[in-house]
Amino acid sequence: MALHLHNTLSRAREPFAPADPAPVTMYVCGPTVYNFAHIGNARPPVVFDVLARLLRRSYALTYVRNVTDVDDRINAAAQAEGVEIGVITARYLAAYHADMEVLGVAPPNVEPRATEHVREIVRMIERLIGVGHAYEAEGHVLFDVPSYPAYGKLSGRDTDELLAGARVEVAPYKRYPGDFVLWKPSPPEIVGWPSPWGRGRPGWHIECSAMIERHLGETIDIHAGGVDLVFPHHENEVAQSTCAHGGKTFARFWLHNGMVVVNGEKMSKSLGNVLLVRDVLAENGGEAVRLALLKAHYRQPLDWTSALVGEARQNLDRLYGALRDAGVSGAASAAETAAATSAASREIPSGVLAALEDDLNTPLALSELLASARALNVSRDADERRRLARGLRAGGALLGLLQADPQAWFARSGGAAGDDLDAAEIDSLLAQRDAFRRDRNYSEADRIRDRLAERGIVIEDVAGGARWRRVAVAMPKGAAAKKGGGAAKAASAGAGTRDEGKR
Repeated sequence: MALHLHNTLSRAREPFAPADPAPVTMYVCGPTVYNFAHIGNARPPVVFDVLARLLRRSYALTYVRNVTDVDDRINAAAQAEGVEIGVITARYLAAYHADMEVLGVAPPNVEPRATEHVREIVRMIERLIGVGHAYEAEGHVLFDVPSYPAYGKLSGRDTDELLAGARVEVAPYKRYPGDFVLWKPSPPEIVGWPSPWGRGRPGWHIECSAMIERHLGETIDIHAGGVDLVFPHHENEVAQSTCAHGGKTFARFWLHNGMVVVNGEKMSKSLGNVLLVRDVLAENGGEAVRLALLKAHYRQPLDWTSALVGEARQNLDRLYGALRDAGVSGAASAAETAAATSAASREIPSGVLAALEDDLNTPLALSELLASARALNVSRDADERRRLARGLRAGGALLGLLQADPQAWFARSGGAAGDDLDAAEIDSLLAQRDAFRRDRNYSEADRIRDRLAERGIVIEDVAGGARWRRVAVAMPKGAAAKKGGGAAKAASAGAGTRDEGKR
């Protein structure tokens, strides 16, 4: 494998080679389950699912994606409903899993929860105190930032700059304003666990360090997440893990995806433009949303618009159309998908593989798939058409696309505007149109065509008759945001978004 990845730590594109090929270890920061996930929360699991698929072509991979299931926002939601925090976290974790399944995101090998690792967290904190990198103060345990001179290397700024750009609590018990919480006391009404420092709960950052150590070891190959996590979360993870492990490298590669904005604006409750994943999926379908999330390079910001999703659907129409016209039928089985993306597979178009090995260049990979579809459409050689069709499907599998039955793709609604018309109704209208055309009553035939077009049904006249497909009808700018924002008014920002405030 000639994989190159942009490493946030070195700020350079580097050839990837695992420290120990059996297996590659990868950790991705997962959701904080206090509410439904928004569309920005969906980008990391989709992007790094593609990376996992790519890595598994050449290596055994242990992929861990955590769940933060103890958090002040979870506590607040539980208190508001008068229930245990487990009721809140179970509800929203189930919703997150459902969203990920529709998006075609494969489950990680391990999905650890913070509440199941309190013992490991306490032990790591004890080690940090023992080696002089943490201290107890008024029931809190804090990491001593000045004790770790390399603090700030990941984010590339000095400590004073980091503090100036962060919201931190300057508490009287802190030795240094930038010291961050490893353990904090819990009052009786808040969930807590016994510890050497009294009943309390862990800080956010230490949770990931302890879970990584437990499931992947002291040094991992890849740590990934959103760019908003570089500071303070990932910076703090580096500090506490490095110090707890005697100076060993914590993560060899750091990957960060860009943020998702909506119609050029940051998602926020005040703007009413928080788009919940479940709403976006209901409107557009999982595969179109997945492709839309991959249309920009993962390190760049992604502007979520109705045009973006509409273009993704059109791309899928072209790709599935080429497969359908080549006689491909039925959905790919799990075994077929695995075989298509295995190291032994020679069917993945070389351009698709080269694009993904170049720092996950998914836009270029998509253009290579479209080029394969064009070649398939113009080929008249039966053997070549079969080869191109297999390659198109195999390349799609590496991106998590094109595994459905092509006929079903065009028949199902998938969230398009014509959802209220089922396939039988559309076929009936198409038959009426054909009858009008045979009678040369073109005005009535065009009226049916236009009526269907208004409802997102496009008719294509081809040799041997007519066929149809559903497309998304573009909404006015901001309409999608308003629709999603209404459903999200009760949400603060969606699952997994951190606005840390007090550290």
